[in-house]
Amino acid sequence: MKPVRISIKLLVLYILFPFNLFGADFDGIIYVRSINTITTAVPFLMIAPDARAGAMGDVGVSSSPDINSMHWNPAKYAFFKDDNFYEVDEETGDTLAIKDNLFSVGLNYTRSFGRDINLSQATSVWRPDQKQAIAISMKYFTLGEVNFTDNQGISLGSVKPREFAFDLAYARKLGDYISGAIAGRFIYSDISQGSIEGAQAGVAYAADLALYYQKPLNVGKTPATFSWGINISNIGTKITYTDDVDADFIPINLRIGPSINFMLNKDYQLAFMVDFNKLLVPTPPIYERDSLGNLIHDGDGFRIEKGRDPNRSVFSGMLGSFTDAPGGFSEEMNEITISVGAEFNYKQVLFFRGGYFHEHESKGNRKYVTAGFGGRYKIASLDFAYVIPVAQRSPLENVLRFSLGLKF
Repeated sequence: MKPVRISIKLLVLYILFPFNLFGADFDGIIYVRSINTITTAVPFLMIAPDARAGAMGDVGVSSSPDINSMHWNPAKYAFFKDDNFYEVDEETGDTLAIKDNLFSVGLNYTRSFGRDINLSQATSVWRPDQKQAIAISMKYFTLGEVNFTDNQGISLGSVKPREFAFDLAYARKLGDYISGAIAGRFIYSDISQGSIEGAQAGVAYAADLALYYQKPLNVGKTPATFSWGINISNIGTKITYTDDVDADFIPINLRIGPSINFMLNKDYQLAFMVDFNKLLVPTPPIYERDSLGNLIHDGDGFRIEKGRDPNRSVFSGMLGSFTDAPGGFSEEMNEITISVGAEFNYKQVLFFRGGYFHEHESKGNRKYVTAGFGGRYKIASLDFAYVIPVAQRSPLENVLRFSLGLKF
């Protein structure tokens, strides 16, 4: 089964990281020559699905709550509201309270025109009262048509890989300014589409744990809202595409960051936010090699020169992910990606957004500027986002996102 397993891994790596410098020995062990990128199965779970966050550098753990909070921080749903859903006294015009029983639906579509990669997501949120919310979400990812080969480069035919995830989340206020959430996730990944003997679709189960905090304050004489959030996502089982018990990690991820939203006057708002991300999975070690460059096998496995054995349990991999990089503390710091974003809001009707995403060169070298805009009218909202790569020949070239929201 090993050749099938390695072929599937190579397919996933090529599709998602086509410009990284990977190499492979004839024995099928993948190693990295000039970088040490962390790779996992089902990386589509980490792709930003919505145009709002996508226009702000893929930032969203502490941004103001919206219909697409499932991906970023489901705890935000407990504070999810809309200016169109305040009760208003018909005689005085005074705002009285937020209406209960808010129901919202969101649709997202991401399209990479250069590589025929598509990501779709549908989300629904029900807030029965002012303290809690329930959300469900379905994410579907297609990779277009891919020519599948074995380790010797012999064509096995064309396949159309597809993956999807189904989410269910419950969020509740824990106080006036803080909320928590837990989300469950079912993950299905069919890479080979039955075209390879011995290969099968992969299935995994995961959960998210999240907190969100927001509080009004004044910065000088300017009213503002300060927020922060933390979300540990995809805490779950490993996944395999064969009967091999040596399964792969899914992208368990720690996301944390603050934001601040300035109410410049009754018509204008300006928000700034930052996200820090770190994958909580093992970092690939450096294996020992002989004078001819061949990996050294000692009977129990390939001998590790620096780092730790990546074949560990889920919780051991999570806890050890802070100390297992072969390059030490500096490499651990390089594994943190940084997203910064800004949003200008005019009367809750027009939105202009921008951002930047940064990943260290040794960990994938994804660097891109993002921009977008959105509009809202009564119950409907529509957002657009576009990615502008800074690194040459980025797999994120020509990526366009659309988001539609409806609130009832």
